[in-house]
Amino acid sequence: MAERTASRIRIGIGGWTYEPWRGSFYPDGLAQKRELEFASGKLTSIEINGTYYGSQKPESFARWHDETPDDFVFTLKGPRFATNRRVLAEAGPSIEKFVTSGITELKGKLGPINWQFMGTKKFDPDDFAAFLKLLPKSVDGRALSHAVEVRHESFRSPDFVALAREHGVAVIIAGDSEFPQIADVTAPFVYARIMGTKAGETLGYGPADLDRWAGIARHWAEGGTPEGLMTAGAPAAEKTARDVFLYVISGFKERNPQAAMALIERVS
Repeated sequence: MAERTASRIRIGIGGWTYEPWRGSFYPDGLAQKRELEFASGKLTSIEINGTYYGSQKPESFARWHDETPDDFVFTLKGPRFATNRRVLAEAGPSIEKFVTSGITELKGKLGPINWQFMGTKKFDPDDFAAFLKLLPKSVDGRALSHAVEVRHESFRSPDFVALAREHGVAVIIAGDSEFPQIADVTAPFVYARIMGTKAGETLGYGPADLDRWAGIARHWAEGGTPEGLMTAGAPAAEKTARDVFLYVISGFKERNPQAAMALIERVS
């Protein structure tokens, strides 16, 4: 992440193509092909979901790079073909295919990769260690950062936290959701996905919740460990400034852009 010197806190949403955002987030009459340009002018990051479901063309990554501001950052979901399998140690070909599929066309706008696991996937220490060893540290001369999103209670284990920390892989922190919260910092960056927006709130969250998440993000960026979050392992050994990637996901999705913009305003 050292190539970027702008604000250490990046806040955004998942994807940018969503019909209910037209007229509520996107102005009436805005051409669909300009939605990414508009969204990237209001947010500081977007998590690309399409890469989870299938391959994208190098030309698409290059276009997304060109349509967004210089200091914008994308995170990508790794393909489900790598994570939705019984034996993770056999995911090597899927991982290799993905990282060589043209993602480096994002250049300096390439942020962490989110390897998301289904809620039925349990923690198998040996097999998960084998998976983490498969994650490349670079491709085409560009450094890669990795995060894992686990959703089974068995991962709430000191052994899992230690394993992620050993490999420098972030554990994605679930906020306001039914998924287990593992808020241990295990990498030089923090990756969080908050899922509690509500239809009755104009900004998705009420002011107190927006203030809380903004404060948590600042605390992470300063190298601290925020109170009120659930951890599973030993505290991080050092207090050091970190990049933070925070996405407003799920919940009442229609309000997610408003919540993200309100958080950006609070951390600016």
